[in-house]
Amino acid sequence: MSLLKAFLLNWIMDLNAPLEELLENLGEEQDVEASLMKFGSSKPKAVMVIPSVHPGPFKNVGSSALPSMLKSALQKKLNCVVCVPHGLFGHELDLASQAQNQKLINRILESTDFEAAEAKATPFVTFSNGAATACCQIFGKFVFVSFTLAPKTTEDLPPDLGLYVREEAEKRGLTCSGVVNAHNSIDGVANMQESLDELKAVAVACLEKAVLQERVPFQVGAATVIPEEFTIREGMGPGGITTIVVKVGKQKTAYIVIDGNNMVSGLREKVLLALHSLGIDDGEVFTTDTHAVSAVILSQRGYNAVGEAMDHERLIAYVKEATAAAMSNLESVKAASCCNITVPNVKVIGKKRLETLCLLVDRTIQKAKRIVVPIFGISGLFLMLILLFV
Repeated sequence: MSLLKAFLLNWIMDLNAPLEELLENLGEEQDVEASLMKFGSSKPKAVMVIPSVHPGPFKNVGSSALPSMLKSALQKKLNCVVCVPHGLFGHELDLASQAQNQKLINRILESTDFEAAEAKATPFVTFSNGAATACCQIFGKFVFVSFTLAPKTTEDLPPDLGLYVREEAEKRGLTCSGVVNAHNSIDGVANMQESLDELKAVAVACLEKAVLQERVPFQVGAATVIPEEFTIREGMGPGGITTIVVKVGKQKTAYIVIDGNNMVSGLREKVLLALHSLGIDDGEVFTTDTHAVSAVILSQRGYNAVGEAMDHERLIAYVKEATAAAMSNLESVKAASCCNITVPNVKVIGKKRLETLCLLVDRTIQKAKRIVVPIFGISGLFLMLILLFV
């Protein structure tokens, strides 16, 4: 009942402390990693951060708003454009509280002073086997790889895939890897574990394709647009839309990062097609998987995926605005090979505790029904008042 009370305090009054106190008690300490990729010359131009933390569980609880929090903190320190795409992990790596968020953010802020060292990059390449698609670009000895199952559902991908990519990259002389789940298509429920073999196959093929490409000097431009007409109720987090454009030779590639929880199927393809009119040759669209947009509306999922409650033409116009702005400030840069950091003893929910918590929620609801429904019938208001003030 204390869990239900804490949940209702958050649901009705946006109070996160009672629920986070329970999550801190239930959680387990774990070392978490983050990969940082910094573009710059005399000063930082753009930074991509891939934390090994899931942005959940919902609203303002735990690490739900971590992508926009990280973006804001890094932009304030470095005075450059920052984006935080989704790594390969699930809800077991939700952080337990705001204190844990700050521990991670502080450690990342302390680790941003590494120097950019690599001045050459390969063109952006993709490989698809019809079931899965991998995108890859190499900067010096650092490789950036992303995955999608679009137009099929692409939800949380297993960490084993990230470890596999790192091992395969090291075999090819690439000393550091940034691996991203594009998390950019939702069309029903899918079992991501069942797609693991397909994802591994395209990863190897894409890496093989990339390492054969010539590495040449490159340029980078970056910009962020915050669409005021789209709020968390429509599925847009406070981080807005960020574009990083990479120009290698004549090829221009756009990495679009939208602060949202997944994207309606087919919208990714519409966005990429629309960017051709700006002179963009290729690219990928990512969402941060922020759960700041989750549990804020009454629907089957409890949130709107990007494009579900937004006018697509207006959304694409904002993406084009960010991309055009990024193209307008293209300049030659050096890209750091990679910076991987480890933050020790961070409190996460953990897989076993997550399963326990789900069982506890179910039992709590069943108990509440037995106690309250015979007395109050369909009125949940009385239950809420009792739990809030008793």
